[in-house]
Amino acid sequence: MKLIGGVAFLIASLLTQATELPKAVVPDGVGVNIHFVTGHEKDLDMIASAGFKFVRMDFGWEGIEKSKGQYDWSAYDELMSGLEKRGLHAVLILDYSNPLYEEAVTSLNPLNQKPHRTLASPQHPDSVAAYARWAAASASHFRGHPIIWELWNEPNIQFWNPKPDVSQYTTLALAACRAIRQAEPKATIVGPASSGFPWAFLETFLQSGILEHLDAVSVHPYREYRRSPETAAADYAKLRGLMDRFAPPSRKGKIPILSGEWGYATHAKGVSLETQAAFAVRQQLANLIEGVPLSIWYDWKNDGNNPDEREENFGAVLANLEPKPAYTALQTLTRELAGYRIARRVALSNQSDYVLLCEQSGRPSKIVAWTEGQPHQTTVGVRSKRSAKITGTQENGQPFSPVLEADRLAIDLSALPQYLTLKAIGVP
Repeated sequence: MKLIGGVAFLIASLLTQATELPKAVVPDGVGVNIHFVTGHEKDLDMIASAGFKFVRMDFGWEGIEKSKGQYDWSAYDELMSGLEKRGLHAVLILDYSNPLYEEAVTSLNPLNQKPHRTLASPQHPDSVAAYARWAAASASHFRGHPIIWELWNEPNIQFWNPKPDVSQYTTLALAACRAIRQAEPKATIVGPASSGFPWAFLETFLQSGILEHLDAVSVHPYREYRRSPETAAADYAKLRGLMDRFAPPSRKGKIPILSGEWGYATHAKGVSLETQAAFAVRQQLANLIEGVPLSIWYDWKNDGNNPDEREENFGAVLANLEPKPAYTALQTLTRELAGYRIARRVALSNQSDYVLLCEQSGRPSKIVAWTEGQPHQTTVGVRSKRSAKITGTQENGQPFSPVLEADRLAIDLSALPQYLTLKAIGVP
């Protein structure tokens, strides 16, 4: 069995997946983060049109339980109706705290690192129990809907108040898992939704027994902007090793890793629009190479119009919904590779070059190709019949004509992935 990024596809194919975890087929695991619950019909139409299949959104405890033991899910009922009408699935984040059970504290704002008043995260027996009851009631209420339940958001940084505490978070996660499993055994539960790969935090969390309950481990693989999506491969390998140390024997090698949130912003000190487009697509593909079946792009749309503010420039579209190149590139990905899986990475002498052979039963093979380095040409040996035909599509959806001569396929590589459809052509 050929290895891709150090992970055997045989292992990936044997993963025991919960009902709502996607298969490693484009675009089943292509997702995007949003910041709205009701309305926004045009946003949802554009999300579906781009080929996204998952939407990730906060599932706010405070807004649902305003009186103790009384839950109002009406806003999320509307959201789920809008998603399901468009064939979209949800990742709902069970967050944050609730003033009915915890007090205000001073903490650092996770976005600007300035002190602010906020609620303490659930850290007392009563608040932990209340969170678990609410989480279980929510899973029961939405039984049968296409939802992945995520336990909190980035508890290893200041989204856990007054300061990150892995013991407190793990206590909460275990209580919520047990309550959800009792109320809705088939629910799909993931965590810890960590910011980056905080190894000490992850080791403490994973050795707690939580892997007896989780369907997948979710992380947010953010990194310096000079580091491309492909650089997450080593982190995934290290995380997989940790998971196998602490997983129950029957689940070793069978618990997926999810990329629950990850993006690159186009503010003045960020990446260019073209680089964001390239990274948005390569994030999806590089994750699939590593056996990561779900990748949530952060963010759906810019949160503002200030070109100097990082948090306002993560979107695949502008604040007014005008598409950025990232939107078009993702739409091209989901259209060109719809129904395809990555069969293998074609061996090349330059490790910065990526040529992926993609297959779908009954359809012509496809190649998607790019480079981490400077633009250049590479060649791939092929076996072609007399009826051989090859067509190409650029990242913006425009066609081009690849060159095939004497069983050698020439590919002009750049940072932006391109797609080649091979008819009566094999890749040894």
